Amino acid sequence: MKLINNKVYFAVQDYLMILLGTLLYGFGFNAFILSNEIITGGVSGICALIFFASNEIIPVSVSYFVINVVLLLAALKILGLKFLIKTIFGVFSLSASLSFFEWLLKGQPLLHDQPFMSIIIGAFLCGAGLGLVFSANGSTGGTDIVGAIVNKYKNISIGRALLFCDFIIIGSSFFLFHDVEKIVFGFVEMFVSNYIIDAVLNGNRQSVQFLIFSQKYDEIAERIIHDLDRGCTILDGVGGYSRKPVKVVVLLAKKSESVSIFRLVKQIDHQAFISQSIVRGVYGEGFDQIKT
Repeated sequence: MKLINNKVYFAVQDYLMILLGTLLYGFGFNAFILSNEIITGGVSGICALIFFASNEIIPVSVSYFVINVVLLLAALKILGLKFLIKTIFGVFSLSASLSFFEWLLKGQPLLHDQPFMSIIIGAFLCGAGLGLVFSANGSTGGTDIVGAIVNKYKNISIGRALLFCDFIIIGSSFFLFHDVEKIVFGFVEMFVSNYIIDAVLNGNRQSVQFLIFSQKYDEIAERIIHDLDRGCTILDGVGGYSRKPVKVVVLLAKKSESVSIFRLVKQIDHQAFISQSIVRGVYGEGFDQIKT
């Protein structure tokens, strides 16, 4: 019963985090970026291009929802149903957030005649929002799905994965506005937003090492292998004071997985002794490739 309650608690926490992140993004995008006619990266940028190219007839929220339905169907086999459920929630939540702030702000900027400051504030809010969504193992769809796929198979931060897609989208805005200044503002937004995403996600993707001391080491090791898809090692030890034999579970993981590991161990043995340390230069499957 306690295990079920913990799972429900963490699930609710994740969905609330995704909801908060999409609200931050919707507000920042409409209040500071779209209202200044700046094209950002990602599907939001594509939808902004559609919005302005259609003389503001097709709302960003509508085209965003339609494009993501197609991407979600394509991502089902790659990312799995568990990821997709949160992504569907994120897409619906962000579409609703964009629609709400479109209605509330009427396309009017909060800061008048301050495009650069608007872009900085908007990028900070959008980046923080996406960072919260990613930290809850969710996604808002679009090129976030592309970034999540790359991040799944390569040791590349999501912010860097999105960077390549954003360059193409922002650069294409020149054919619509013929204004280099807007492209520059778009790139400024892209860099600030991706920096904030990585900052929220502990973006340098440092690896961590766990030493877990617990009488329930077998169950912990089994759950790590099956639930987190991570290998681990069980070492024999002797207590320095008690002189009794002990078992130590040694685990190397990405820093972003730390919360999931702590949750898992706490669910099994809340009295477990855990040591976490940052390690560098971890090479092998699931981490950096050995380069010669």
